[in-house]
Amino acid sequence: MSVSEHDSMTSAEWRAGVSLAAIFGLRMLGLFLILPVFAVHARTIPGGDDLTLVGLAIGAYGLTQACLQIAFGAASDRWGRKPVIIAGLVVFFVGCVVAALADTIHMVIVGRVLQGAGAISAAVVALAADLTRDQHRTKVMAMIGASIGAVFAISMVAAPLLYAAVGMDGIFWFTALLALGAILVVLYVVPDAPPVPRANGGRFVDVLRDGQLMRLNFGVFALHLMQTTMWVLVPGALVASAGLPLAEHWKVYLPVVLLSFVIMVPAVIVAERRDAMKLVFNASVVLLVLVQAGLYLFGQSLYGLALWLTLFFVAFNVLEATQPSWISKVAPATAKGTALGVYNTLQSAGLFLGGVLGGYVGQHFGNGAVNLVCALIAMVWFALALTMTPPPRRVEPAVTV
Repeated sequence: MSVSEHDSMTSAEWRAGVSLAAIFGLRMLGLFLILPVFAVHARTIPGGDDLTLVGLAIGAYGLTQACLQIAFGAASDRWGRKPVIIAGLVVFFVGCVVAALADTIHMVIVGRVLQGAGAISAAVVALAADLTRDQHRTKVMAMIGASIGAVFAISMVAAPLLYAAVGMDGIFWFTALLALGAILVVLYVVPDAPPVPRANGGRFVDVLRDGQLMRLNFGVFALHLMQTTMWVLVPGALVASAGLPLAEHWKVYLPVVLLSFVIMVPAVIVAERRDAMKLVFNASVVLLVLVQAGLYLFGQSLYGLALWLTLFFVAFNVLEATQPSWISKVAPATAKGTALGVYNTLQSAGLFLGGVLGGYVGQHFGNGAVNLVCALIAMVWFALALTMTPPPRRVEPAVTV
């Protein structure tokens, strides 16, 4: 049977993409919902007047994710994707329950640590790679990336309303229900994956020695470092420079995220169908440099901030879709979970260190210095990206499930 180069995604691929994006979205919504409200809520519980502990409660999940992504990814290579994903969601559920029952800031931190310990990102992305053909993989990664952006926007709008209705413990109970819902999706909606070859010795070392993979790992570290610094600086800039009260910031975030999706989709289609992965990838990294320069020079008004935020999310969403797809195409067949575990570890490290960098540099040298540092990091990334070899173009026949 002949296969057209531009054949459509099969129903099984659509099912895999939508269901895995839903799992990602359900879990990330649980992590994001506390961000707009927890700092205010923390003042009402013992220990919540210590800003260091408040920051730790917010960011602790990123640290445990960074520590455990490789372990979960490697485990999914050895024992299968679905069992590892379910185990991670159970740990996440336990963390939600602990946080919901917490009556001190320290117990909230314990709950957030457990939430992050359910580090399933690598296993979910590896399963997406297992269930999709090469020529459609970036589209599925785009679905997953879009789900993260969408739930972030939803959390900005919904969190204050939920907090007013059910309180912080209610939000944590709600996220526990989301985790149970995600487990049901894994069990009854996600297609069964093909058998994963058992692990062999030396795979982890092989992943670390692969220059292509490590360039992509630096890229996701830089991308999420820049993303976190944005949220250290942008809320204050919207208040101070644009005169927008905190409660109305969602009016900027929601249209910015949605518009960026509209622009991102054609870019992803061009990358896949026109064999232009490297061109679109490099253009997105250049756009990150321009965004940082624009924020430094012209980020003092509401419309200026909205413009540069939109362009940032265009680049962010394109790179969120293309980078994991690229890794899944060039990683050894028996080490996709391990390779994506390293990738997601660097992603989590970027999330954590971006907050530290943004806070320290912004406090001591000003917001403009943060933009310049991020622009320098993006330029280093672009220099590395220029030396990368795009993944080979392969067209695989449809597989029915």
